[in-house]
Amino acid sequence: MSKMRQIVCGQCGRINRLPAERAAQGARCGACHQAIFTGHPLEVDERGFERHVANSDIPLLVDVWAPWCGPCRAMAPMFERAAQQLEPKVRLLKLNSDAAPALSSRLRISGIPTLLLMQGGREIARHAGAMDVRNIVAWTESGLARS
Repeated sequence: MSKMRQIVCGQCGRINRLPAERAAQGARCGACHQAIFTGHPLEVDERGFERHVANSDIPLLVDVWAPWCGPCRAMAPMFERAAQQLEPKVRLLKLNSDAAPALSSRLRISGIPTLLLMQGGREIARHAGAMDVRNIVAWTESGLARS
């Protein structure tokens, strides 16, 4: 029997099980039939964040940001382009710290933008400050290689 991995649909939030040997690129959700990966980061609230952390077998790269933050706004298009390079190996999430202050506090976010690399429900790397696409991708790949 093949090993299965769980991936949360970016459109409807349903949990999908895909065989590990099957490429996730182009996979469609069993519930909403939309593409599971779109090459774009997903905006999540606290509930969506928790769902991805608890149910994703793939690593998560989380951009904790706020709308009033200049460096956050400058990094947003870089994070968007990084999604095109990192998906479907990594799911990219955007978490607005103003909309989720309790979660931001629990995650010990002291400055934004902050990138969190998570795997298996735990944080494996953290970076505070804006980065360009090349550095986001390199930092993510380096963090995954170390874990």
